[in-house]
Amino acid sequence: MAISYQVGDKDTRPWGTWEVIAVGETYIVKKIVVHPKGVLSLQSHRFRSEHWIIASGTAEITLEERIWSAPANTHIFIDIAQKHRIANRTDVPMTFIEVQTGQTLDESDIIRYEDIYGRTV
Repeated sequence: MAISYQVGDKDTRPWGTWEVIAVGETYIVKKIVVHPKGVLSLQSHRFRSEHWIIASGTAEITLEERIWSAPANTHIFIDIAQKHRIANRTDVPMTFIEVQTGQTLDESDIIRYEDIYGRTV
């Protein structure tokens, strides 16, 4: 199991911010805030699954070919290798909690297919 995060790690991205709030032997928990109109890349992972809980605001969820609106208190499960994206199409910040579980838990496990900010890695 490869884990490269520590509690308190954080980063700013073009779409918002993330912060690691818990780390265990087999999981990582992040608090993620998506700016109004922010869109994360369409991506998948080879080694991890993700569980999302929308904490505040409304998210637009893409999971494979399905796209839907998810209000606060919605739970989404993303299995290994599933293409997924989360976006905030509203005018207020949206916050969700992400629980990652799997063999490799670091940023190197992101495979990007589309990114409105031009990122490829």
